[in-house]
Amino acid sequence: MARATEKPEKEPNRLVQMWRVFQMTRRYDGSIVWWLLACLLVPIAAGIVAGVLLSRDNVFGLVLYIIVGVLLGVLLGIIVLGRRAERAAYGGIEGQPGAVGAVLKNGLRRSWVGNEMPVNISPRTQDAVYRAVGRGGVVLIGEGPRSRTQPMLEKERANVARVLPNVPIHFIYVGPDPDATPLHRIVSRLRTFKSTLTKAEVAAVSSRLASLSRGMGGIGIPKGIDPRRVRAPRPR
Repeated sequence: MARATEKPEKEPNRLVQMWRVFQMTRRYDGSIVWWLLACLLVPIAAGIVAGVLLSRDNVFGLVLYIIVGVLLGVLLGIIVLGRRAERAAYGGIEGQPGAVGAVLKNGLRRSWVGNEMPVNISPRTQDAVYRAVGRGGVVLIGEGPRSRTQPMLEKERANVARVLPNVPIHFIYVGPDPDATPLHRIVSRLRTFKSTLTKAEVAAVSSRLASLSRGMGGIGIPKGIDPRRVRAPRPR
């Protein structure tokens, strides 16, 4: 048997990764260049002004302020690039069946638990209901026009209230309606709900609701950009 002589392909370094993220983001967000320029130039200008005012007669101090401004600008640029890239990624799949599942799988923080698969789905229209559990209670997310997802959400609310009568239940609508929550704002919308459960209670509620899962596999995360691959690398 011939030995395998091919070496495993190395992952690109951080600069290459950041360049690819920037290129992808620029295709969906033309303002990213101006955002990054502002992030870089404003701290540098502030560093120069601070250096002139505070270290006018100290060249070393002036240079130090400028260096701090450059480092701060780079850090801000990385943060902004990561957020705009994530927003661009979700923008690329917005409106597709299963897009909410992508957010719940990749975007939730530790205080929230969600699943990429819907708990209810309309085979005819592909409208779906997703569920997330966190400190704010149970949140049911309707994917599709509000006129069609409202009855589905109400039905799921009744199912949840039957087993968890004392837990708050909230609705979020994601769809074509003017007042719907954009895909990239789902996570921030979850944070607006007042905390009523402890971490232990969140785990208990999530476990209890697992019994309601129907194992529906009609749709999953839509094909296209994977939000996990568009985050800017964190600075060392």
